[in-house]
Amino acid sequence: MPTHEVFIGSTGVIGRVLPVERIVDALPASLKMLSRQGGAPAARAIMTTDLKPKTAVRQQRINGRLVTIGGMAKGSGMIHPNMATMLGYLTTDAAITRRALQRALTEAVGESFNCISVDGDTSTNDTVLCLANGMAGNRPIAEGTPAFRRFVRLLTDVCQPLALAICRDGEGVTKVVKIEVTEAKSRAQAAQVARTIGTSNLVKTALFGEDANWGRVMAAVGRAGVPLNPSAISVRFDGVPMVRRGVGLGLAAERRIAKVFQRKEFTITVGLGQGRRRAHLWTTDLSYDYVRINASYRS
Repeated sequence: MPTHEVFIGSTGVIGRVLPVERIVDALPASLKMLSRQGGAPAARAIMTTDLKPKTAVRQQRINGRLVTIGGMAKGSGMIHPNMATMLGYLTTDAAITRRALQRALTEAVGESFNCISVDGDTSTNDTVLCLANGMAGNRPIAEGTPAFRRFVRLLTDVCQPLALAICRDGEGVTKVVKIEVTEAKSRAQAAQVARTIGTSNLVKTALFGEDANWGRVMAAVGRAGVPLNPSAISVRFDGVPMVRRGVGLGLAAERRIAKVFQRKEFTITVGLGQGRRRAHLWTTDLSYDYVRINASYRS
């Protein structure tokens, strides 16, 4: 096999050299194990600190043919936009140009793997690959066509559950929360606010402790480095209003959102009152177990 057809992905302790000789020696036996039923074992084999294998598959008719996209991923800690310490492998039988596939993957990753944060920390190793073999027999998908937009949506529909599974399986995670920032002047500003909320240790520990401390969310919004009009900001927890026009709605509202904080998964929606752009980020709580796992990672 030509070397340019081999892709390497790895995670582990930074600076530790991979045992290349052992890997090469194991390749012949690994090749003999290849099978059409090998997807689930492969998803399990790439696990490290993961607790569960992560797989997803979706199908849709594109250009008159049934197109399938399947994927698997691993990741649990050091997860933050720019993917960080995670591996994702996607395959499709679609016929698609190389340029269109690259753009589709970039768009799908932008709405999935680059929208998750477990601990706000990145690493040196991350990979997402998408391989297409054209066996669906459809007319080749090119950029700027309706078929391309359908393919992007289908690919995103595979990437998002994989990304969310990484959050749910994050080190020490007990809660997964979607941060939705709306009414921003630009998507970049909305994303910046979402990242600041989602990586705030004070917000994350409040999530773990089920402490409905909405002031920590407001504080994170305020220090996000985005121009704001405080009197235009609104905050809702799973649709329950807590802040309107920049002002908290009192103890009765706080008691209602306290019930939301007891849920394993919920959404925090922040309206900036400045425009029509939006962005989202899935984040997690910060628990005792996260500290325990990472304090003894090499031992």
